[in-house]
Amino acid sequence: MSNFSFLKPEWPQLANPATRAEIYVYSDSNSAMIQLRQFAERMTEALFRLENITPWNVPTQLDKLKELQRVGVLEDDVAEAFHIIRKYGNKAAHDSFSDSGAALKLLGYAHFLATWFMEAYGPIEFVAQKFEKPVSQEEENAQLHKEVEELRKQLEISQSEKQSMQKALEMTQAERQALEEAVVRYRNEPEATKIHKKERSKAYLRNVDFNEYNTRIMFIDEQLHKAGWEVDTANLDWRKGTRPQKNKNLAIAEVPTPRGRADYGLFIGLDLVGIVEAKRYNKAISGDLIQSKGYARKIDVSSNYNLVQSGKYKIPFLYASNGRPYLKQLEDQSGIWFWDSRTETVPSYALEAWHSPEDLKRKLEVDIIKAETELVEEEYPDFAGRYYQIEAIKSVEKAISENKRRMLLALATGTGKTRLSLALMYRLLKTKRMRRILFLVDRRSLGEQASDVLIDTQIENQSFASIYDIKGVDEIFAEKNTRVHIATVQGMVRRLFYTDDESEIPSVGTYDFIIVDEAHRGYTEDRELSEEELLYQNEQEYVSQYRRVIDYFDASVLALTATPALHTTRIFGDPIYTYSYRDAVVDGYLVDHEPPYQFETELSRNGITFEANSDIDVWDARNKSITKAHLDDDLKFDVAQFNKKVINENFNRAILSELVNYIDPNEGGKSLIFAVTDYHADQIVRILKEEYRKADIPVPDDAIEKITGYIAHPDKEIKRFKNEKYPNIVVTVDLLTTGIDVPEIENLVFMRRVRSRILYDQMLGRATRLCPEINKESFKIFDAVKLYDTLKDITDMKPIVSNPSQTIDQILEKALSADDNFEFEFFKNELIAKLQRRKQRLSKEAINELAELNNVRSIDMWLQELKAMNKQELAGQQEKINRVAHYRNYVDIAISHDSDMIKEVTRGYGVGNVKPGDYLNDFNRFIRENINLIPALEVVVKRPKELTYKELREVQLRLKENHFDERNLQEAWRHEKKERVAADIISFIRQAALGTGLVDHETRIKNAMKKVYGMEDWTPMQLKWLKRIEKQLLETPVLAPTAKQYFDETEVWKQNGGYKQIQRHVGKKIDLVIQVLNDQLYA
Repeated sequence: MSNFSFLKPEWPQLANPATRAEIYVYSDSNSAMIQLRQFAERMTEALFRLENITPWNVPTQLDKLKELQRVGVLEDDVAEAFHIIRKYGNKAAHDSFSDSGAALKLLGYAHFLATWFMEAYGPIEFVAQKFEKPVSQEEENAQLHKEVEELRKQLEISQSEKQSMQKALEMTQAERQALEEAVVRYRNEPEATKIHKKERSKAYLRNVDFNEYNTRIMFIDEQLHKAGWEVDTANLDWRKGTRPQKNKNLAIAEVPTPRGRADYGLFIGLDLVGIVEAKRYNKAISGDLIQSKGYARKIDVSSNYNLVQSGKYKIPFLYASNGRPYLKQLEDQSGIWFWDSRTETVPSYALEAWHSPEDLKRKLEVDIIKAETELVEEEYPDFAGRYYQIEAIKSVEKAISENKRRMLLALATGTGKTRLSLALMYRLLKTKRMRRILFLVDRRSLGEQASDVLIDTQIENQSFASIYDIKGVDEIFAEKNTRVHIATVQGMVRRLFYTDDESEIPSVGTYDFIIVDEAHRGYTEDRELSEEELLYQNEQEYVSQYRRVIDYFDASVLALTATPALHTTRIFGDPIYTYSYRDAVVDGYLVDHEPPYQFETELSRNGITFEANSDIDVWDARNKSITKAHLDDDLKFDVAQFNKKVINENFNRAILSELVNYIDPNEGGKSLIFAVTDYHADQIVRILKEEYRKADIPVPDDAIEKITGYIAHPDKEIKRFKNEKYPNIVVTVDLLTTGIDVPEIENLVFMRRVRSRILYDQMLGRATRLCPEINKESFKIFDAVKLYDTLKDITDMKPIVSNPSQTIDQILEKALSADDNFEFEFFKNELIAKLQRRKQRLSKEAINELAELNNVRSIDMWLQELKAMNKQELAGQQEKINRVAHYRNYVDIAISHDSDMIKEVTRGYGVGNVKPGDYLNDFNRFIRENINLIPALEVVVKRPKELTYKELREVQLRLKENHFDERNLQEAWRHEKKERVAADIISFIRQAALGTGLVDHETRIKNAMKKVYGMEDWTPMQLKWLKRIEKQLLETPVLAPTAKQYFDETEVWKQNGGYKQIQRHVGKKIDLVIQVLNDQLYA
């Protein structure tokens, strides 16, 4: 009897090709594999029909299987069986591949799939049957043999003519009818029966148990082969005479050791580099590394092979596997458990795939102890020599030495994360602590920017790119000598999980260090997905895939961001080092913004109202056209909804006509305007050009430009914005919100309201960089939508949904498949929270329409009712839940023709954006109330001669925490007192506390230095150093109680030799110089 006879009654279209394959498995293995490929493709089609999935962009079997995985129909081990049959079947059909051992293996996979399929979709009374190895038959059915030969011919013809191969594999009419009947029968079954079958199929997968030999034959052999090892448990067996050979990478079965036979020995040529302990498919595996350790300790020297290390363990790389694909949720029972015996303190961990021979060769080249010793002694490159960059690098190298595999650095935008990465990569590669580094970005433009930095940055009179081989975003493969590979997340996802060519898939050890740039990606609600991101259904799926990439490689991973999102810390943990925007401004590495200009128009103040019983123009987003709509009720919009839910060109024109008075496109600085949509961006560009013409300001046409994901070559335009004079006013939506460095940006214009602090911080970060070339001391914010006012109310909220990457369908299935009531209630609550979140994104009209379609009084009441439902009742709601999950939200946008005009342009200061006089009063009050509470503040007021840079920095940070800083105080003073003054923060503090007059910062320094210059007849060399002191004081207006303390503790002087070096050039009078300066600065 056939192993597939149980399929025949209801699924003959599956039973027939599987039975034919069984007949030919020995005598015509090529035909057998073609038949099994047909079996798998027919089952795939049946799954789409049974699950009522509409295929989108899934023309090939690979695409179909990926889609079934994405929507949760296929577990990883089921998908793996499908893929193995697909690959061998393709090889048989196209390359005439023939191998009876491979065919027999595929027959086992087909039986595994058939049993799983029947558990999930077959009769309720189905009982699984054990697979029986077919008996070899000398005589076959001649007619069947003829059919298979004809099938192969048809395949070859259709391939040569590039027609669909599916035509040659079409089902007979009877088979097609049987499929239709089975689909109808399944869809008509009660929900409770379907749930029971799904639970039964999951139980089958949990409990299916291949013995150790079959596990090795069917799974582990296949996985090792995929990684580049020559392996065949049945034939490449030590007991059958197989021995290591030069220039071959062999996984030899049953290698003898004093502790017994090892399941596999991994040999690179004659070197024994690894030992594998294999277990049956259903056994927990993580604890079985102990057997591999026993083999590695006791293995004897042999004339047949070389041992590559001595000591306690004589084999470096130890493995244990049960053949199951790695699942984080079942970590101890799946994956390939690995331990590097050269580093005994490093714990074992699970891998997603096997190391290739080349991976292990490269691992052997790394001497960790030597490399880490050299790291301590290695100098830091000049281009990343700021103290916080050095501290950040030290924290990463310390974490690496402590074997941390996930690390996060939080550094403010503009503080040199790319250069810091470059310095870190250089140090790790130079000391050979790492062999090859993957620099992972989420946008092509960021990858090109990183490439430019690698090419332009000089290290020891050479560029990084000339020292090490670099592969950019356009290059798919890392070659043998490649040391840094820059790639996009999207490109790597396609390479790892969406390719049919195994030669294109990198091995798990291709990279041993990964740097993830701009790792936040946490502002879904405010972003429009770019074209390259449409590979994913939503942002949650993007995050899930991005995590799959970094989990795939056997590498330490460092994430860089200015704004860690919740999912960022979930993946990488809390930051190991943080350097904030406030720190950077206080240290002078970033510029601060001036008090924002807030534009208020008649419409932004009062909103836009459409009266009831009127006809209005409406932009139909579904049909991309303008239609008429009749209003039964009043309709009102506030400024947050402008250009999102209501379009009024006059509002945009009023704002932009005023903006023309503040921004001159012919000057050196650049401006960035944030729009709501691509359509809005087009409108802004057009109106702005018109308004400059009206103002009689000549502007080249290419000075004002839109750069969004919808233009032809956004990357080229970004480069023009960065490197050329024009464009110097750019309108964007999301493309320039993160990671793009254009230091000349000194004006930010907010024409859109956002809800995410992460996105807002990223937007601000576009203008924070220093730019001495245009004498940039600060940047300006022009706020047309009251964005700045709303930020004080934004808080970080932790979501109820514990795993945002799961779809509603997946959570529902988990709830209905729960083993107990506790688990059911957990997933049901998560499902309701997810539905609530989904509802929040729908328009009122969409919610009402859904209520009508679902035949419920209201969606809110229905969601409340779900809370009290049991599993059977919830199953009855599946259709309604699916409707909510997949309903598309087409929002009509009202078009207003109301006129508009600027009513007021104001500048707000501090908390609440108060008037300048109130801001100065608040500052004075803060100083007086905190003199005795903040020690460093007391020093500024009462003992300024003793003030150190560290204490001044502490004061500046405390003041910025309370929204007081030097530039805002200067601006507020100018507006309130009608007097422009360049006093520093020390003068403002002493004026507030003591009532002393404000003195211009530069005047105070120069007056003090006049006293010093008049002390002696200084030599030219001494004068040179005194001038340097004056220059440093103009940068940072603080000394220290003594000369020695000042020169030894101030970073810039420490780098120039400190007190001893200054004394050598200026003489012993340097102590008196500092004393005089202290006396004069605050006299």
